[in-house]
Amino acid sequence: MIKIAPSMLSADFASMGDSLERLSAWGADMVHLDIMDGNFVPNITFGPGMCKALRPKCSLPFDVHLMVDHPQDWIQPFKDAGADIITFHVEAERHIHRLLQHIHSLGMKAGVVLNPATPVSTCFHVAENCDMILLMGVNPGFGGQSFIPETLNKIATLRSFLDGRGLNVDIEVDGGINRETARLCREAGASVLVAGNAVFTAQDPAAMIGELRG
Repeated sequence: MIKIAPSMLSADFASMGDSLERLSAWGADMVHLDIMDGNFVPNITFGPGMCKALRPKCSLPFDVHLMVDHPQDWIQPFKDAGADIITFHVEAERHIHRLLQHIHSLGMKAGVVLNPATPVSTCFHVAENCDMILLMGVNPGFGGQSFIPETLNKIATLRSFLDGRGLNVDIEVDGGINRETARLCREAGASVLVAGNAVFTAQDPAAMIGELRG
């Protein structure tokens, strides 16, 4: 079953709690939190404090996507803030195995993220240590970008690799997700879709989530 993870990056920052409370009613499967530090990416969003404040508003899993330098410094603060899943960029971390093991040791699910220009084979050697592998469909740092078509080849390649080794790892896609790109990502083998604008600007967000799920 395809899981939909609406991104709070597209929610109304002036009423984040209200937006979050609606997600369960809309049928979302998890909440995607894009954490940007102004260094790894030029934008700044929010940190563990916001995550902690939002946690009581929703029982859905918190899927924390770290777009930060030195991701190891952010793991314990987000554990304390209520994160359920933490993914970090392979481009920002030298010791990928060790960080995945550290996240697991704290009782959370763990995964890696690949930028559009990063070869999908970069994650092959750590796939068995991941619960999720996130493929960026856009360059990270800003919402509302157009989907990069080459992402579909990366999804299909990764799906073939995981299935060939019997690994039960979610393939998450983040960026440029709408009705059409969601269908293409599902067909290529994705299992989790991050949707921001498509959900939060829809006239009927619940219906949109159903359409994205397929």
